[in-house]
Amino acid sequence: MLRRSFLKTGSLAGVSALALAGCQPSSTGHKNADTTATGAAVVPPFDLDESTIDGLQQKMQQGTHTARSLTEAYLKRIAAVDPLLRAVIELNPDALSIADDLDKERKNGKVRGPLHGIPVLIKDNIDSGDKMMTTAGALAMEGNIATQDAFIVGKLREAGAVLLGKTNLSEWANFRSERSTSGWSSRGGQTHCPFILDRNPSGSSAGTGSAVSANLCVIGIGTETNGSIVSPSSVNGLVGIKPTVGLWSRSGIIPISATQDTAGPMARTVRDAAVLLGALTGVDPRDPATGTGKGLKDYTVFLTGKGLKGKRIGIERSFLHGHEGVVALYNKAIDLLKQQGAEVVEVDLLKALEPIGHAEFTVLQYEFKDGVNRYLAQAPHAKPRSLTDVIAFNRANVAKAMPFFQQETLESSDKKGGLDSTEYKEALAKVLGSRKTIDDLMHTQRLDAIAGVTNGLACCIDLITGDYDTGFSFSGPAAMAGYPHITVPMGTVMGLPVGFSFMGSAYQEPVLLDMAYSFEQARPKRAVPGFAKAFIP
Repeated sequence: MLRRSFLKTGSLAGVSALALAGCQPSSTGHKNADTTATGAAVVPPFDLDESTIDGLQQKMQQGTHTARSLTEAYLKRIAAVDPLLRAVIELNPDALSIADDLDKERKNGKVRGPLHGIPVLIKDNIDSGDKMMTTAGALAMEGNIATQDAFIVGKLREAGAVLLGKTNLSEWANFRSERSTSGWSSRGGQTHCPFILDRNPSGSSAGTGSAVSANLCVIGIGTETNGSIVSPSSVNGLVGIKPTVGLWSRSGIIPISATQDTAGPMARTVRDAAVLLGALTGVDPRDPATGTGKGLKDYTVFLTGKGLKGKRIGIERSFLHGHEGVVALYNKAIDLLKQQGAEVVEVDLLKALEPIGHAEFTVLQYEFKDGVNRYLAQAPHAKPRSLTDVIAFNRANVAKAMPFFQQETLESSDKKGGLDSTEYKEALAKVLGSRKTIDDLMHTQRLDAIAGVTNGLACCIDLITGDYDTGFSFSGPAAMAGYPHITVPMGTVMGLPVGFSFMGSAYQEPVLLDMAYSFEQARPKRAVPGFAKAFIP
């Protein structure tokens, strides 16, 4: 959950004057690496920098690398760079043995597919039936070792990926406090943005965003309720896909919302994100939302490079005003759409959906309580057995569990009733009404997609007053509707990346992917992280 996006949608956003005055060092409890005279952290060179799935498969086919050598290389990269980032919360002790088994298969002529031997990191709210914990970053959840894989982790293993470990996140996927700092958890500390280290990598999939961007893995998995895939992808210069709810199973993932939750790919290229998207689709009896069976196994076939030609795209009008650097990038992106043969019309989608923000929060509170209680009741190694227990643990361990902000959202959610409540049903009807608003707009304007600025510039890490709004957020519409949303890098402002978003109706991933791929191919390559200690004019 990207707290800033929800607050913006609900007209509750506020700006911290203290935070805007400039980034301050954060009390994260870890030592920074040495820095140069220019303020950039010393990061050793990496032979596999910006490597793609196809590029690594070619290396393994040619025999210049094996799954084991790749895994060793990325583990060394994590050891060298992660002290700066705190993106990885736990490493998989079985990673090398998994790689060895995959090398044996390749030697015997079996290659499972494009992910065979590819190192992947996943967010620490996704169950893995191995030796690693699943904690949502919360100290209260330490010791929670799942007895089976989440459905998508099982699919990841079937595809031949090497699970390197788990990434840090905003604790409880940023659904803990009204004054939270994205990327901070009581178990993992504060994650940092690899472009400028005192900037926030955005939440809640902060660790995955930071890790993939900094080449700690090839691809990663995040989760989103509202903004938590697309925003950290935007801030870290990545491609992120929030799929249609039900395209990927949610079973085995610590939940917020049965209506809005989904996991999704985070990658450095559209093609890599498309490979991962197809590999993890499937019908899961434990998640009824997957019952449509509309997921495809290969989305790369839709990447033609001509996905913008002849398309009619709605451009969110409100983003034509704001930070001059972001607006300039946005205007260039709109010009690129036109140059690639798209017809562009202005729309006011955010204004139309603005009143729903309050209802969305109500829905999330009810569904969070219900979902977390169900998860904990079925998790034999979790110490808390309910949301009430989690709240009690935090109160008994304030110094460690709540040193910077409290747990108002956990507490207000725990006070809600069941899903048979009239308040819940009325709020849910309002939120689901977003689908009609979006579909009607696309129909009347004859749109193939709606586009906008994914998110504003990365804010400063501020553990004193929490996150603050940076002026742009396009996650709300697709999040509330459960519709697909893809972000792709569109450039940088003062060294910080900004993403460009494409969203559409349910199961329109093929169309959106081709648009995003065509946009990506027409733009310069994504900016790579510079690990600057701070912004220096």
